[in-house]
Amino acid sequence: MAEKPRKAVVVGVGALEGLGGGLARRFAQGGHHVLVAGRTQARIDAVVDAIRQSGGAATAVITDAANEQDVQALMDIAMRDDEDGAPADLVAFNAGNNAPMRFLEIGSDTFEAFWRMNCFGGFLVGREAAKRMSPLGRGTILFTGATGSLRGSAGFAHFAASKAGLRMVAQSMAREFGPQGLHIAHIIIDGGIDGERLRTRFAEFMASKGADGVLNINAIAEAYWQIHLQHPSAWTHELDLRPFKEAF
Repeated sequence: MAEKPRKAVVVGVGALEGLGGGLARRFAQGGHHVLVAGRTQARIDAVVDAIRQSGGAATAVITDAANEQDVQALMDIAMRDDEDGAPADLVAFNAGNNAPMRFLEIGSDTFEAFWRMNCFGGFLVGREAAKRMSPLGRGTILFTGATGSLRGSAGFAHFAASKAGLRMVAQSMAREFGPQGLHIAHIIIDGGIDGERLRTRFAEFMASKGADGVLNINAIAEAYWQIHLQHPSAWTHELDLRPFKEAF
């Protein structure tokens, strides 16, 4: 009897041509049954359809990453040994939001909303994944970071505060759960991503960057996948990815 595939979870899937969609496709290509988790049914269904058309396996799960009950239910599905596959050994937190905003115009509700999505959601996903994986002594939990994880730029205090907080969540988790066999990694995406959002909303910016001036989704997804494959004697905790033209 053939061994069941393990499950993988991608939280924060939006457009088919977005990073979440790219991660889901790569994990499916690697042989996982992917739980495609996002807030918009039509969008996660499109990603699932693309995976299935390519011969992979996936299931759409409506999930608000900042809702504790949603995250708990998702992780319960992920860790079941059922007809879809064996319990998950790979979870990626990719939910997030960003928009420039003058500091004096940031409302307290807006600041909190960004924190809830970018940081609190990561805490919930990380906690619920680790709670279920640590007794098994294995698993990979990946967090998508950003330029704002490392520095606060003018007009992005709300974003940088939330992403820097997520980075600290990942560091603390890695120090606590690494010795228990869980690989926790934080990937800093330092630059624009060549996806639907940038192409449709910031076409001039895309054009100004030229060839390979923004990050290719498949290249990013491959980096995540390779972290998952790493031998425990040589784990990466933090990786930064940027176009070769990007100043840093």
